[in-house]
Amino acid sequence: MALMLSAGSLKAQKTAKPNVIAYYTGQGASVIDSFPIEKISHLIYSFGHLKGDSLNITSAKDSALISKMVEMKKRNPALKVMIAMGGWGACASCSEVFGRNEGRKTFAKTTKALLDFFKADGIDIDWEYPAVLGYPGHRYTPDDKHNFTLLIKELRNKLGKKAEISFAAGGTKNCIDSCFEWDKVMPLVNRVNVMSYDLVGGYATQSGHHTPLYSTPQQTLSADYAVKNLIALGVPAQKIALGAAFYARIFENTSDANHGLNQPSKFVNSIGYKDFNNEFSTENGYTYYWDEIAKAPYYYNPKTRYFVTFDDPKSIALKSKYVIDQKLNGIMFWELANDTYSNGLLDVIDKTIKGYKELPKVTTQ
Repeated sequence: MALMLSAGSLKAQKTAKPNVIAYYTGQGASVIDSFPIEKISHLIYSFGHLKGDSLNITSAKDSALISKMVEMKKRNPALKVMIAMGGWGACASCSEVFGRNEGRKTFAKTTKALLDFFKADGIDIDWEYPAVLGYPGHRYTPDDKHNFTLLIKELRNKLGKKAEISFAAGGTKNCIDSCFEWDKVMPLVNRVNVMSYDLVGGYATQSGHHTPLYSTPQQTLSADYAVKNLIALGVPAQKIALGAAFYARIFENTSDANHGLNQPSKFVNSIGYKDFNNEFSTENGYTYYWDEIAKAPYYYNPKTRYFVTFDDPKSIALKSKYVIDQKLNGIMFWELANDTYSNGLLDVIDKTIKGYKELPKVTTQ
């Protein structure tokens, strides 16, 4: 498949510093200006939604949050602020709206109006998912794949060349193979944000790493697996942003075989990184483990039979190094409100990208 970037733009992006892309919901009483905004290149408000055919911000509180995010440019003039549309469980009408020419035109028109109003820099499309099963009960058809291309074309035509356009893509092979016309879409966007997390999801019947860097004999899905599949389809590495998780997924009723890893289990809850120390302490019965093949951490509690899968400073540093080594567009994470205000996972990303060679010290067993 033909390369989708000119030699000149490829050269320019090879020498560029990797992007650091943060989704942000504003949930959990977090305060946006308490985070080290200077360490972020792209800040994405999550989420705007479809109301009829239009992009809509649902409340005055959300509008105020977007304005506050744009205000962060005073601290970081290079910051790009974007608005994400959709999200898990919020794409019930995407297939129908984006399947119509008038629907796509109205969406693009209202997107431009909102971006102009807030003085924001672009749109991130988080349609979960075109042409494959997403949230239970949401419509999807094979035509979604081409209609997504038409949507991106309409957005680029309406927003112009300077606007940032990105989209989120699931990290599974089914989504990579079936959701998008990569050769047509990628020349029109700035990047694809690969959701290389939730790879062991809410409907899983077995525990596993939800955001591993590498595949293992027991688990094929991983960040590296997604990247390799995308590159094999002709997607330029310079337009791939690798996903990281600032939260853990907890599985219950997990046997103690292999410290709970790859055992029959059921997802029960998620928890943000900022609460890890209080929740997953040795006093609470948790033991930390490290999978050297997957480059992924996990906890197991034999008393409660909880298995916990997550990213931590060590795995985040390795993902950041991977982005640099593979010359990817950047690292993306869900989400900033889950981080600590200082000495958090964002700080690890920043230090690694700036050339720090020391990985955080982690005690493993």
